[in-house]
Formats: sequence, C-alpha cells, structure tokens
Amino acid sequence: MKKWLAIFLSVVIVAVIVVSTFAAIELYVPSVAVANKKPFYVGVTYCGSSLLEAEQLVDKVKSYTNLFVVQSGPLMSNLTVMEQICDYAVNSGLNIIVYYAHNGDAANTCDSFLAIAQTRWGSHFLGLYYNDEPGGKMIDSSVNLYDNTTGASIDKTEDGTIYESLNNVENTEIEFFTSGEIILSNAQSFLDYSSESNTTTYFTNGTISLSTMNWLSTGENMESLWYQPNGNVQDENGSAVTNAGTISQFEPYQQLWDSRPLQTYAEAANVYVGTQQNILGSIGNQSDVKLFTSDYGLDWFDYQAGYDVVFGQLGWNQSVTQDIALVRGAADMQGKSWGTMITWASLTAPYLQSGDQMYNAMRQSYESGAEYVVVFNYAGQTSGTSLNGTVDNSGSGLLQDPQFAAIQKFWTDVVENPKETNNVKAQDALVLPNDYGWGMRNPTDNIWGLWQADNSSQQVWSALQASLAKYGSKLDIVYNDPAYPTSGRYQEVYYWNQTI
Repeated sequence: MKKWLAIFLSVVIVAVIVVSTFAAIELYVPSVAVANKKPFYVGVTYCGSSLLEAEQLVDKVKSYTNLFVVQSGPLMSNLTVMEQICDYAVNSGLNIIVYYAHNGDAANTCDSFLAIAQTRWGSHFLGLYYNDEPGGKMIDSSVNLYDNTTGASIDKTEDGTIYESLNNVENTEIEFFTSGEIILSNAQSFLDYSSESNTTTYFTNGTISLSTMNWLSTGENMESLWYQPNGNVQDENGSAVTNAGTISQFEPYQQLWDSRPLQTYAEAANVYVGTQQNILGSIGNQSDVKLFTSDYGLDWFDYQAGYDVVFGQLGWNQSVTQDIALVRGAADMQGKSWGTMITWASLTAPYLQSGDQMYNAMRQSYESGAEYVVVFNYAGQTSGTSLNGTVDNSGSGLLQDPQFAAIQKFWTDVVENPKETNNVKAQDALVLPNDYGWGMRNPTDNIWGLWQADNSSQQVWSALQASLAKYGSKLDIVYNDPAYPTSGRYQEVYYWNQTI
C-alpha cells in the first residue's frame, strides 16, 4: 500500500512539473514578444485658444495617455501661453508634440519656441508638428509650390489650374487652365509712376485676345483686340483693325502649352518634394528636432521631403487597413517611424467615430506596428457650446464620454497590459507606379491634384482591393522607386499591373 502510494505521488509530481513547464512556456513566449515592443505613445490634440481649456483636457486624459499634442493655430504666436500649456502637460506626466505652421509671425515664434524646448522639457518634448496635411492639400486644395530647377514660383489651384511666376523684369505670370486655355500676363512700372499691363489669352480654338491697360498721369486707357486664326483682327466691338499686326506676332499656342510646368508625374513629385524640403529647411534650431505631420495622402512623398514621422489619418469612412498600409509602407521602406491620427468621420454630428470604432482603429494601429496613436479633438463652437475636451459633456469638444472611454480602455488593455507587440513588419507588398501621386480614395480620384484618373487608375484600384483582401494587415503599399528596392524585404511582392 505504501509502495502504491509512493508511485502515485511520484506520477502526480511529474505531471505537475510537466504542466507547469508547458504553462511557463505558454506564458513566456508572448512576454518575450511584448518585451521587444517599440516605444509607444497615445494621446489627444488640443486645438483651442484657451490655457484653461488646455489644462482641463490634460487633467481629463493624463491618467490614460502619455502624449499631449498642442495643435493650436490661435495660440502659435503666443509664446508665453504655449510654454504654460507645455509646462502643465509635462508636469502632469505627459510628453508633448507642438504644432506650428509655416506662415508669418508664427514662423518667428516657432524659432523662439525651439530655442528653449529641449532645455525646458528635455526628452518629454518629442518634436515639432510642422504644417498639417501637406499631401492632402496638394491633392485637394490650392497650394504654393517652388521649382528648384527653374526658380519659378508655381501656384496650383483647387481645380488644377497652374499659375507660374517667372519673376523677370516684366513680372510675367502664366496661367495654364485644365481646359487648355492659357493666360499670359505682364506688367511694367516706369519712373514717372505710370504703368502698363498686358494680358494675352490663348483659346483652344486658335483665337488670341490681347488686352492692354495703361495708367498715365492723364488717366487710364484700356484696349482689347481679338486675333483670329484666319488673320483677321477685331476690337472689342467686333470692328476690323488693320494696324495692330497679325496673330503670327504671338508665340504659337502649342509652343507655349508645351512650356508649362508639371507636365509629368515625375515633375509633380520633384516640385512637391522640393517645396516641402524648402519649407522644412527654413526651421531654425532644428538639428535635434524630430519633425512630424499628419496627412491623408502622399505619405511616401512627405517622408522624402524630410519628415521623420507621419501620422496617417484614419477617418472619413475610408479603409483603415489601406491607410495603415500606405503610411507603414512609406515609413518602413524609408527607415522612418509612423503613427496614426484618428480624425473626422463626417462633417455632421457626431463627427468622430463611435467609441468601439475608435478603440478598434487604435488597436489595429498598435498591432500593425505604429509608434504613435493620436486622437484628434477639435475645439470650436457648436450650438453655443465650447468644444474643449473638458470633464463636463456640455463642453467636451468632439470627444464625448464614449470616445474618452475608448481611449481609456485602449490604454488599459494594450498600453499597460500588452499581450501583443507593436514591433512588427508587413510580410507582403503591393508596388505602385513610381511618382504616382494618386489620392486612392476611390477609382476616380485625382492624381497630384492636377490630373483626373488615368488609364492605369482602374488597374491600380483593382490591384489595391485584391491585395488588401488577400493580405489584409500584412500588406505594405509602396512605390516602384529605384532608391528603395523591395528585394529581400518581403515574402511576396506584387506590382500593380500583375494578377494578384
């Protein structure tokens, strides 16, 4: 009986050891992965104009975030208040990223801010959020560009019209319209304070109009002439004019049209990147400052321009997986860091994603390898209520209790008690055409804000949808850029014109 009992106890002891060993292995494997995770920051933006409101928002989120993004246009030029907000956030245990825009007094204040930032806040100052949505503005808005090759200033309008200022003696400016129409303008001023301006308009049917305006001491004089392809010339009343030359005196339409800037995707890419490099190069005291921006398009080219971190924007009911694949692919291929910013879902209430949607987007960002997740909280006026992110729901900004609860849950589940690592890389890649600055929000989206979808767009769109369906969160979306070869980086690499 004693012998049987001894054998039984021996078996039990062995079983306990085996089970404990396997349990230890099961617990050990994820802990190793989690131990190797990259630094991770989660926070909210403050976009208001009040020191008190900023401090209230810090108080609300400081127990479940580690980052506060001061994104206040109204306060950029107020160095004293900017310092006070940053002091309060850092003293509350948060890291800070501070927004400045490239314009006027704010640019001067930015240099003053950077001069004291490292000394005052040390490692808690993560970097400078400089300009917002540069790529998105290129696609959708009017932007000012600079051609490093020619020295020309180029303005692109929302509809794709191009204004090129040649900066010569006559201050010549050329407008190239998407319709094909061209307007050539120049002006001269004289020592007697008189001046003259000429506007030559080229129409696609071959007609050219010339309008001349003279400002003299005796008054103004304006004349308009119309030159027809058949050699006829009329004044503004349609009467024949015989002493004003012929249409042959003008530069031919096709020759002028062929001189327009940004004729190819490569030219658009070079000018966009060069413009952003010039802007970022104007920042003083930047040698040790990490540069951030947030964008919803052209992430790849933002990194080429010199940004260290791009927050890919998640919102507007676009594919989270696609947006992450774009910003992660751009960052990983170019050796940069990346994050996401959860922004508008729509322009009507409730504006932002639901709490559950926000939590899922934050978690997907982390598990896809992000180092930053920022939740956008706009401050403005709606129904007479201050939108500032304070404790009281009547003044909580875009973020309401469900969204704050989602951030807190994410902090508890993922940041404080991680079971997964964010130290991951994509396994597969979809390669887009080089310099193809397509918005990629739908099959007919524009390219570089200058061209409509082209003959390749539908094929690219189909490849995009197929690769996302097949690889999901394992996919990076990159460009066929010889400077960043995909060889050896991914298990599977597909090109936009291949069958997936």
